[in-house]
Amino acid sequence: MRATQTRCQIRPMRLGDIPQVMDIERESFPSMWPQTTYRRELKNKLARYLVAYQPMDEHSIAATPEREPGLTGLLRRIFSSSSPTKERILGLVGLWCMMGEGHIVTIAVREAYRRQGIAEVLVVAILETAREAGQDGVTLEYRISNHAARRLYEKYGFSQVGVRARYYSDNQEDAVLMSTAPLRSSKFQRLLSQRIEEQRARWGDEYPLAGSLGRLLGATPSG
Repeated sequence: MRATQTRCQIRPMRLGDIPQVMDIERESFPSMWPQTTYRRELKNKLARYLVAYQPMDEHSIAATPEREPGLTGLLRRIFSSSSPTKERILGLVGLWCMMGEGHIVTIAVREAYRRQGIAEVLVVAILETAREAGQDGVTLEYRISNHAARRLYEKYGFSQVGVRARYYSDNQEDAVLMSTAPLRSSKFQRLLSQRIEEQRARWGDEYPLAGSLGRLLGATPSG
């Protein structure tokens, strides 16, 4: 049985995705990066950002309820230097490549599309992105109270390597630091292959990574 009826694909983030990415951030995190940060990140040669998306027509985009309401949202859209994407962004994941160690800096899925397997697809895509970028392993941190995040990361080969006390400024919550085994090790590759096969079985013909990961990872973000 499929995990979801939602059709989506994965690609590099573009400038036109930023307004929708901000919607997802607003739903997901107590504090948000400003749009200017994402604009800088998309030019950062050490950063990799991917989105899960669905094609949409212009009428559907105009009717999307999650877009920022009121005059502020209207002015932001009018004066944006990049056109909004013709797609609904369902989720995002970001990676920094630092001295052979990738670090996942963000991962989030639009609230209405959670628990449908999209986050797991994004995790596989960013792990493969890190490997193709020459990273030996991948790290991340999560809020110690986020038990669902821990289960997800452990499923994909992350293990706890430390705790950062009072890391999150909004509530002084601790962060748990996790890391993978070497990405090219036979043990990790066996685990990842198993998880990919499980995803294929759940998604069937709609599996977002059914095409060539190499083609995906070789794509260049654009505005």
